[in-house]
Amino acid sequence: MRTFPSLPCESSGATTRPDAYAGGVPEGDSVWRAARRLDRGLAGRVLARSDFRVPQHATADLSGRTVLGTVTHGKHLFTRVEDGLTLHTHLRMDGSWTVLGAGRRLPRRLVPHIRVELLTNDDRRGLALQMPVVELVPTADEPRLTAHLGPDPLRDDWDAAEAMRRLAARPDRPLAAALLDQRTLAGLGNLWVNELLFVRGHSPWTPAGDVDTAPLVAMARRMLRQSITVRGNGQVTTGDARPGEEHWVYGRSGQPCRRCRTPVRHVPEVPGDAERRATWWCPHCQSGPAPAPGRVPGTAESP
Repeated sequence: MRTFPSLPCESSGATTRPDAYAGGVPEGDSVWRAARRLDRGLAGRVLARSDFRVPQHATADLSGRTVLGTVTHGKHLFTRVEDGLTLHTHLRMDGSWTVLGAGRRLPRRLVPHIRVELLTNDDRRGLALQMPVVELVPTADEPRLTAHLGPDPLRDDWDAAEAMRRLAARPDRPLAAALLDQRTLAGLGNLWVNELLFVRGHSPWTPAGDVDTAPLVAMARRMLRQSITVRGNGQVTTGDARPGEEHWVYGRSGQPCRRCRTPVRHVPEVPGDAERRATWWCPHCQSGPAPAPGRVPGTAESP
């Protein structure tokens, strides 16, 4: 996946890198942060020009319209403008949003990656880079685009009971796969699922029907909501933000568990299989079902 250097962004003049997340698909809290950056840079401002570098909207013109704000549902962003129109974007693996303050410009080498440019009357720029999903839709149609999604812990309409119902709907499904399914609970990605299951002490392969879903769902919401209250990178689950100390198991294959010193184990993603994402876990702290034989590199289970 392509990564981007730091870019000057927002009115504060701070620097940040766009949301090309090194860990893979952006997670709900990271997408929520992108929406807040868009709000700080664009909301309440009139667009002087728009430039859509995607075929289906190449002639679209939003100039003269006020940006009302950006909301999220899971990993979807909805930037609303006047006259009932919404710009729907989804970052997937490579997409990113950045906002440049007045007088700032994107480095020339990144210009070919622009898919959307929104320029305000006071020379602020919202730039979508390598954005795989770009749609202009009536604002009234937003619910249609999110109807398949589960409840989002970061939204005001969060429904814990519905999240529990969806999680229990397929009791034989492994917990990790069920939690990663955006139709179950919107916004959890691989980092949060691996860390959540460690904190709750569940093997990733435990059937969803074998656990009490209430504390699991409550902890998922608590972790995501805590993340968005922290300045900078909020994806720290251990309470220690020092490099290499942020996570319990995620990305720590072969390293000692921070609780029991048992080596953390890892199985890689199986391309094309949505049920088999890269998984990290402590076999002692998360006792229970194990992956199928042959799926753990470097162990006796390997072929």
